Amino acid sequence: MFTLGNFISLSTFGESHGAAYGGIVTNFPAGLSVDFEGIQHQLDRRKPGQSAIVTQRKESDTVKFLSGIFEGKTTGTPIGFIIENENQKSKDYGHLEHAYRPSHADFTYDQKFGIRDHRGGGKSSARETVNWVVAGALAKQILPADIAINAYVSSVGEIFCEKPYQDLDFSKTDSNEIRCPDEEAAAKMISKIKAIKKQGNTIGGTVTCAIKNLPTGIGEPVFGKLQAELAKAMMNINAAKGFEYGSGFCGAKMTGQEHNDLFNDDFTTKTNLSGGIQGGISNGMDVYFRVAFKPIATILRPQESVDKNGNRVTLEGKGRHDPCVLPRVIPVVESLVAFVLADLFLINQIRKL
Repeated sequence: MFTLGNFISLSTFGESHGAAYGGIVTNFPAGLSVDFEGIQHQLDRRKPGQSAIVTQRKESDTVKFLSGIFEGKTTGTPIGFIIENENQKSKDYGHLEHAYRPSHADFTYDQKFGIRDHRGGGKSSARETVNWVVAGALAKQILPADIAINAYVSSVGEIFCEKPYQDLDFSKTDSNEIRCPDEEAAAKMISKIKAIKKQGNTIGGTVTCAIKNLPTGIGEPVFGKLQAELAKAMMNINAAKGFEYGSGFCGAKMTGQEHNDLFNDDFTTKTNLSGGIQGGISNGMDVYFRVAFKPIATILRPQESVDKNGNRVTLEGKGRHDPCVLPRVIPVVESLVAFVLADLFLINQIRKL
């Protein structure tokens, strides 16, 4: 399946070294003014080549809307868009035509489809997320303006941002290359990535996201729980390995008395180990979660592997690759959150008609 969403939906197309990426958003409400600059800003935050610690592929990532918008407003008909690929270097991937990178999707795509586009990973490339950023930035305009979605890099390898999200100034997130609003931790993370890159290696880490001012009642009671929809979206991101919200796995070590969030008189809670979600539905407190990302599979150093005939080969990555997915994944996380929330928000409105 290449579709995201329940009520509003996104269907995508494109490959890393094809002519373009693009998508179609359906069931988008009519009459909304489109913030084109806001959408492009999110794309600019995701695009390659923006710092020394990301891939140096040069793409403008300029979105072109083809349908569903007239005189700056949505018409209610499907919204079509494309982002043209401008800087492919397909020759860098010739050595992968018949060989499989360890821990990459090369092998599984061959097994599933019997054919694959080896140039830049084809559809398995993280460049696919450019579509999600457009759709999410567009969907954010459905949400009430006071809902704040802030993601940031909370760890790289063994280096952690120790401050809780409540103590961070999110206006500083984009002030450094790694997109961590804790400047001291950010400096250590950047140094670590640069050292890893110099070795031809890659490294993983975590992203934390906080959602403020989300009203109560968002999320479905059974198969559309808020945490389940967020987890599904996050776990579709390339290199995502884990998702936890609220107390997460730490909650498994606690007793009920320790873990329960006691009510205040105004129905807020004294603690928020629930992560703003109870019974799959938002309770008015901050929603917060963390996503773990593995090191990117393509490394620029020799590795043993096999080709499609089972012969042993030695592979060494070539071309332009991210040494760490984290800096560019922040707008992807925020955009997917916006899309999930807008989808559930509209479902909630329909129920109350």
